[in-house]
Amino acid sequence: MVRMAGGSARLRPHIKTHKLPEVLQAHLGAGITKFKCATVAEAEMAAQAGASEVLLAYQPTGPNPGRLRALADRHPETRFAAMVDDAGPVRALAQAFAGSTRPLDVFLDLDCGMHRTGIDPGASALELYRFIESLGGIRAAGLHAYDGHIHDPDPEVRRARCVEAFEPVRDFRKELEKAGLPVETVIAGGTPTFPIHAPDSSVQCSPGTCVLWDFGYSDKFQDLPFLYAALVMTRVVSKPAGNRLCLDLGHKAIAAENPHPRVRLIGLEDANPVIHSEEHLVIETPLAGNYRIGDVVYGIPRHICPTVALYSEAYAVDEGLASNRWLVTARARVISV
Repeated sequence: MVRMAGGSARLRPHIKTHKLPEVLQAHLGAGITKFKCATVAEAEMAAQAGASEVLLAYQPTGPNPGRLRALADRHPETRFAAMVDDAGPVRALAQAFAGSTRPLDVFLDLDCGMHRTGIDPGASALELYRFIESLGGIRAAGLHAYDGHIHDPDPEVRRARCVEAFEPVRDFRKELEKAGLPVETVIAGGTPTFPIHAPDSSVQCSPGTCVLWDFGYSDKFQDLPFLYAALVMTRVVSKPAGNRLCLDLGHKAIAAENPHPRVRLIGLEDANPVIHSEEHLVIETPLAGNYRIGDVVYGIPRHICPTVALYSEAYAVDEGLASNRWLVTARARVISV
């Protein structure tokens, strides 16, 4: 079981996984009001659903500082924030939010070992944080550190690596505070490491995949007690050989960036994928004779996050009945701003 000191107030789930207002509203019903997102459209969906705080955890460039300002003006009841690791976007955000009645919260993104985004904790990071705090229209709200490179299956190895990677973040926070710079909030961790950060009441946790879960994480992180909450539905569209089934589950219907198996078919768990193209998934199985063309098969994605983004709608199933249809609202890159 994952125990959170401070409970739901310290959770900031990443909504890129589901992109659904209904799922976000379920979070709100559980007392979770703060969220993290990757696009302005996701931020808008969160505000429309009633989120109190939304962090755009993707450094705004191009037109996005202006779009974020327009969104903040449209939804004054939501507190928006952005993440940065460079002075250029800091200036752009300060310019976009000049004259705003509420300064934009800006988090400094620290590289704690993944080397994808962020700035190394140190002198340059301190000066950038000081620069954020010096400008009008924005305010330095804290630090963001994503340790997505830590995904060891052994929970003790994962814990040790997480603690080691986060130590420079802790030290840097102390350095900022010693310099008289405010660090209101620290946001850290993804799904594999948030149980490690959870006991630390000074950190907000931002898991994402665990909201819907997939078998990629379930197989790898057997210490995490989450349940599958999303399936894909596919049909047999052809039987090209006695031991083969062709399903309408091509690259356009299931995330295809990982090696096979990209989906675990319920009732056909031992099937061997032999062809995967845009529209088709061909599998070999000794059970092929049990299926007819048109039969439905359900599957658990290996990677749920990009799979959701392939669909414009999802069906909510209650007691075995597809009772509601949910639009995957934030799949769009633009909703209204």
